[in-house]
Formats: sequence, structure tokens, C-alpha cells
Amino acid sequence: MAEAPDICPTLTYDDAKGAIRLLTEAFGFTADAVYEGEDGRVVHAELSYGNGTVMLGSKGTGSEFDKLMAGAGPVGVFVHVTDVDEHHARAVAHGVEIVMPPTDQDYGSRDYMARDAEGNVWSFGTYTPGAAG
Repeated sequence: MAEAPDICPTLTYDDAKGAIRLLTEAFGFTADAVYEGEDGRVVHAELSYGNGTVMLGSKGTGSEFDKLMAGAGPVGVFVHVTDVDEHHARAVAHGVEIVMPPTDQDYGSRDYMARDAEGNVWSFGTYTPGAAG
């Protein structure tokens, strides 16, 4: 089993189930755990991509984290992918809003950016954090 990641972005969504569908179907994440409350809202979910994990849940659960995140704006998350164009094509096929098409960057990466239904910006590219230097 792979070592667990040390850093996991955590997001809250009005429609957490919709976010899970987008992340798994359009972006290729794997839903490793999804826990729902009695009201059907997602209390906690863990989705993985490669050796990374993102955690998410529904807004309005009343948890301490939910209270602290109330009114928080969108976030940006970068995900390393090996084939940007293939990944981009999958997102487009699922109707994802693309805010920057695949672009070769001056620093050697090829990336694209997409926005989810709640305004979070997801960047996918060949850049490998920590590999430089």
C-alpha cells in the first residue's frame, strides 16, 4: 500500500455529491471513502488521484470545520498528470468549464485549468512539485 499523503486539501461544497461526480467522472479521481449523514449530505469524503488525496464535505453540516469555512471563497488545487491533453479531453467530454486550455509554460510544464460548479479552480499539469533544483 502506498504511503498516505502528508498534505490533503479540504473543500466544502453546497453540492458535495455533484463535486464527487465531477472529480471521479471528469477528472479521474477515485472515491476512497464517502460518509453521509442521516440527512443524506456528505459529512466527509476522501478522493485520491495518484498518491494525493483531497477531502471534501457538504456545507451546512454544523461541524466546527464547516463553521470556520463559512463564507470562504473558492480555492485552487494543482494535480500532477502525465498526459495533459488526454486529461483535458476527458474533462471537456464531461462538460467541465475550461478556463485555460492546455498550454506550454515557460518553466517547462504543460497545464490546463478548469473551474468546478462552485468556483474552485483545478489545475492539471506535468509540473512535479519538488522535482526542481
